[in-house]
Amino acid sequence: MSRVGKMPVAIPQGVDVAIKEDQISVKGTGGTLNLATSRLVKVVNQDGKLSFAPADESRAADAMSGTLRQLVNNMVVGVSKGFEKKLSLVGVGYKAQAQGAKLNLQVGYSHPVEIAMPEGITVTTPTPTEVVVKGADRQRVGQIAAEIRATRPPEPYKGKGIRYVGEKIVIKETKKK
Repeated sequence: MSRVGKMPVAIPQGVDVAIKEDQISVKGTGGTLNLATSRLVKVVNQDGKLSFAPADESRAADAMSGTLRQLVNNMVVGVSKGFEKKLSLVGVGYKAQAQGAKLNLQVGYSHPVEIAMPEGITVTTPTPTEVVVKGADRQRVGQIAAEIRATRPPEPYKGKGIRYVGEKIVIKETKKK
């Protein structure tokens, strides 16, 4: 059996988990998240802990038990604490400004780039060169952060662009005569 699938998911106070035939719903202070379940995995709620077991002895059921366990764990953490990704802008004149549900970026193009945030995702700019993306759904937070980074990815010669905080950029050496 999968090592990850063996570990139960602890449900903290203030988080409600509803298990239906084909869906798991997790509700908390951060919102409500839903996930379609698989026929290959049995989900059991015992004493505030969710346990996941493969429905049969197949390799696919074993793998799916670990995958489903981690997805549900991410949902529980998301509605209780939330997830965030931090990005930094490196470059002369590069700046970001959060305006409600939109992010306005000035990253060296002739026009400002506006990115609309979907429902459930919030964006803040503590300083003009920092962007913080927050939300309950880990996948959506990561996807929005990747889309923001894709507007001006870091280039390899000067390192200018939008990067994740802590991301290492390998700087190439320029051509010498």
